Amino acid sequence: MKNALRALLALSLLWISCISFGQAPQFRFAWLTDTHIGSANAAADLEASVRDINGMPGIAFVLLSGDITEIGSDEQFAQAKAILDTLQKPYHILPGNHDTKWSESGCTTFRRLFKDDRFMFEYGGYRFIGLHQGPIMKMGDGHFASEDVRWLDSVLSGIPDRNQPLIFVTHYPLDNSIDNWFTVIDRLKRCNTQAVLVGHGHQNRSLDFEGLPGVMGRSNLRAKETAGGFTVVEMQPEAMRFFLHTPGSTAETQWHGIALLKHDYSGTAAANPRPDYSVNSTYPRVKPLWSVDTGYTIASTPAVWKDRLVIGDASGTVHCLALKSGKEEWRFTTGSSVYATPGTAGGKAVFGSTDQHVYCLDMKSGRLLWKVPTGAAVVGGAAISNGIAYIGGSDRVFRALDLDTGKVRWEFKGLEGFVETRPLIAGDKVIFGAWDTFLYALNAADGTLAWKWSNGSRALLYSPAACWPVAAAGRVFIAAPDRYLTAIDAASGTPVWRTNQFAVREMIGISQNRARIYARCTTDTVVALSTTASNPEVLWSANCGYGYDIDPSMPVEKDGTVFFGTKNGMVYALDARTGAVRWKYRMGVTVVNTPVAINSRQALVTDLDGRVTLIGMR
Repeated sequence: MKNALRALLALSLLWISCISFGQAPQFRFAWLTDTHIGSANAAADLEASVRDINGMPGIAFVLLSGDITEIGSDEQFAQAKAILDTLQKPYHILPGNHDTKWSESGCTTFRRLFKDDRFMFEYGGYRFIGLHQGPIMKMGDGHFASEDVRWLDSVLSGIPDRNQPLIFVTHYPLDNSIDNWFTVIDRLKRCNTQAVLVGHGHQNRSLDFEGLPGVMGRSNLRAKETAGGFTVVEMQPEAMRFFLHTPGSTAETQWHGIALLKHDYSGTAAANPRPDYSVNSTYPRVKPLWSVDTGYTIASTPAVWKDRLVIGDASGTVHCLALKSGKEEWRFTTGSSVYATPGTAGGKAVFGSTDQHVYCLDMKSGRLLWKVPTGAAVVGGAAISNGIAYIGGSDRVFRALDLDTGKVRWEFKGLEGFVETRPLIAGDKVIFGAWDTFLYALNAADGTLAWKWSNGSRALLYSPAACWPVAAAGRVFIAAPDRYLTAIDAASGTPVWRTNQFAVREMIGISQNRARIYARCTTDTVVALSTTASNPEVLWSANCGYGYDIDPSMPVEKDGTVFFGTKNGMVYALDARTGAVRWKYRMGVTVVNTPVAINSRQALVTDLDGRVTLIGMR
């Protein structure tokens, strides 16, 4: 009898303990983020986390919410994949901005290795949806691509029970660090969203996204500690509990919890105001003359030939449109995404594709004239001069191709990083930067190295690789992520002057008469400098009021007007002699690529939302 009473007492105490300290979980999962493979100790930290997860009972699956690598190189992706494939649990993964911005493959290697760059699955009655924000090949805010938003719509519309609890996983916080954050927030508010799990900030934090419960997870990196760490999430009947797990330790410390409820977000207020288009009423004569929505990300600048333009998109489609009306003349489909800026000449268009080919198409018909295989994706722009097309690839090869036949005239194989920029033909030299810290000058006749120049930093991300170099008066001018504006002697490769007083980043242009270079600063200001002065001589400085902006949209001039775009959908037109703002127009919310100036009143622009627009004064 005493034994029975003791047993009953023990059961009662256990029941009370469960009420006080939480019920046994329905399931547990591990959540890792910001592993940054390629940075110091990153591989060892991820291996340690994988070992611990493999030894932890009850872990159902693993989530990874972006910045898997440091610079998105194929080598780093392969290393991350090799480590993650030793997991004895299923894992679901999406990229972050470090995986997409500097990706030599345009992030196509991520999709090839991991099968997809988004996910949707069900477990324990919950639906998990993962979606990233890029941005692809651009500095700028996070951005939900048009093709990804359509996918999200199809997933949400396919949920048979609208009350099914949903957990959304992404990389950036769902706030205005994403230029179109509201497109996803508004959709999640129509669902029974229980939590939004994000990375990017490298720390454990509780967040609120217009009423949606948000949680930021710590980076898997050890930073200044002796070991890294990740989050273990327990799904209980009425709560999600978040625990810090340090590899090598069996202890888990709860740092956050979320009540699991049936949510109604209809009354929640917007924390950040929606984008404001009122600026457009200030310049009522400025309008889109026509606009075409391709439906897929465009990360490059169109090329114009006579009365036509050509542009590629993330679907791998190349579009030819009439310059006057936007009417589609033809389209051509490659085997993978096209993020490279084309070159046009002699009725031909040359461009690279991430399907590892360089293509040449007939501008009148869209007929394939030739294609040249490469050893990797091609995301660099093409330049054409004297019947030769010049283009760099992610296989670390720069090529000169005969425009008529595609025959390789010469190859330069001395690169240590991939090429993203459009090369400059300056006299007898071809000049371009690569993501290996160097600016290169090759002899156009035979591809031999004339000189190469570095800013002295060994950091790859400071490479002069994204700006389009310009040249005048025997000098080459560049702007790079080291925040310096540099003038280099075109013959010798020695600097004429360098200055960081303007805080520039990758945004540089030149006047039609070659007397001025234009540099767009990271905050508000555009400056014009002399191309001939022995020091950085400022001719004018204009406060345009665009705020903080790192979109590499180069300023371009035509007939006395300078055009450029911003990271939040603005197009500016400035007086080339004074810098005065002639007009500005908001065409959207996302990155505007380098414009093509048509005349003093009109510019052709594209954006990450996949739109091609001729904009100007009526």
